[in-house]
Amino acid sequence: YRKFLKSLIRKQPQDLLLVTGTGVSAAVAPGIPALCSWRSCLQAVIEAAEELEVLDPGDVAEFRKKVIKDGDLLVVAHDLIRKMSPRTGNTKPNFFQDCLMEVFDNLEHHIQNPVVLQSILRLMERGTMVLTTNYDNLLEIFGRQQGKPMESLDLKDKDKVLQWASGQIKYGVLHIHGLYTDPCGMVLDPSGYKEVTQDPEVLEVLQNLYQTKSFLFLGCGETLRDQIFQAVFLYTVKNKVDLEHYMLVLKENEDCFFKLQADMLLHGIKVVSYGDCFKQFPEYVQDLTAQICKQRSPGTSCVDCAERKSGEHGTDPPKPINQSD
Repeated sequence: YRKFLKSLIRKQPQDLLLVTGTGVSAAVAPGIPALCSWRSCLQAVIEAAEELEVLDPGDVAEFRKKVIKDGDLLVVAHDLIRKMSPRTGNTKPNFFQDCLMEVFDNLEHHIQNPVVLQSILRLMERGTMVLTTNYDNLLEIFGRQQGKPMESLDLKDKDKVLQWASGQIKYGVLHIHGLYTDPCGMVLDPSGYKEVTQDPEVLEVLQNLYQTKSFLFLGCGETLRDQIFQAVFLYTVKNKVDLEHYMLVLKENEDCFFKLQADMLLHGIKVVSYGDCFKQFPEYVQDLTAQICKQRSPGTSCVDCAERKSGEHGTDPPKPINQSD
């Protein structure tokens, strides 16, 4: 039996904003190595470039080394895109898109364990917003299979982003790095990060969310080191302390875990462990979602509560809500 932080499970779904990272995709489609991490995504792109013969063999060898050794994968990614783009410095047309499409082909056939996606959809149904650093659209594919009107958004479409931020696109998923099908919307080039965050209106709307919603990070080991995330949220929003954010992490090593916990608390983020093994992640998310969805919305009759009450107390009917409240 696991304990959950009361401050987290007592949140209403509509007060939460989920930030999903590679951990979610890795749990859902373990058969696609490119989904497991930033590094493995780049390695898969290099493989695809070699197979499609769109990168010189010498460059292939050099990039393979860089991906293993280099600390800053963003720079490696930028160089890789540049090698596959016109020499004029334009981003279109480029072979990078073909490599990504090769890597992420037929995603719908690779959904093996949709538990986490089911949980995310359950929260979305109740008003939780979703933002992702992932290039894949596994959540949207799965949601459509369940009959939900899913929509993938990226930061280029300003009007859509503003609609999403004001809660008008219930099943919208904002990809802050763009989507693999449109890699020019993908923010890989460090200069691209600046463009994304230069529109003051978009920036203000996104930062406002960080001050009005509790962010819950799922499968986001790398997100807090992500430059776009730092530029938009982490280092630019002042007075964050009024609101709590939460981050689920793997506790592989006690010292590292407690150090991360102390460091993140400075940013107003409570770090919580889902277990000491990645296999525990989907079940934890499922249980956590069930706890959050049990909460009764203030002043509304809630189907879940009614069902639970009649289940708990045998025949007790749910109490009527006083409409004058």
